[in-house]
Amino acid sequence: MKRRDMLKLPLAAAAMAALPASVPAHAAAKCEGEGTPNQFIPKAPKDANPLENELKKYPKCPYCGMDRTQYHHARHLVQYADDLVDGTCSIHCLSISLAINLDREPKAIYAPDNSSPEAIKPLISVDQATYLIGGSTPGVMTKRSKVSFGSKEAAVAAQAKTGGEIGDYAAALTASYADLAQDTLMIRKKREERRQHMMKKAG
Repeated sequence: MKRRDMLKLPLAAAAMAALPASVPAHAAAKCEGEGTPNQFIPKAPKDANPLENELKKYPKCPYCGMDRTQYHHARHLVQYADDLVDGTCSIHCLSISLAINLDREPKAIYAPDNSSPEAIKPLISVDQATYLIGGSTPGVMTKRSKVSFGSKEAAVAAQAKTGGEIGDYAAALTASYADLAQDTLMIRKKREERRQHMMKKAG
């Protein structure tokens, strides 16, 4: 037995002993991994071809619950080396996935090509994407938008209309992490206001 597994045994025994008598023993198994990064691993089955029927397989963002078809122009998708996949609504939620899956190496990361005329923007590798960061374009889950394009020319053309800065994926991801604190506060405030509105409406 590995030393790490041996260390787990007394911890597991102590956790079982700490359960109230009214809690069935099998309930402990449901909580395995909670409080550790393993709690947050992608829950969908392994997927070697994540772009095939992507929006049907990953319809909702696992971090905020937003509809990825509705926000197809902002959605991102990461395929990790073990073929677990996170389909997110935005680069904001992608940054969360990458942060809590530090020991899971990305195999491929995809972003929408907003230079495409298609009704649902196709996904491209982030290595091929040019981002327009900031400007007047509304962001998804963020105050400062990060819009991806399949061509630099399209990004520059959009910049002429909306402002912002041109950057690559690394620049956009860096901006997402820099904005994370303010964006999280903004999202929490909006959701609390929505809850209060719903409570008043129901009352």
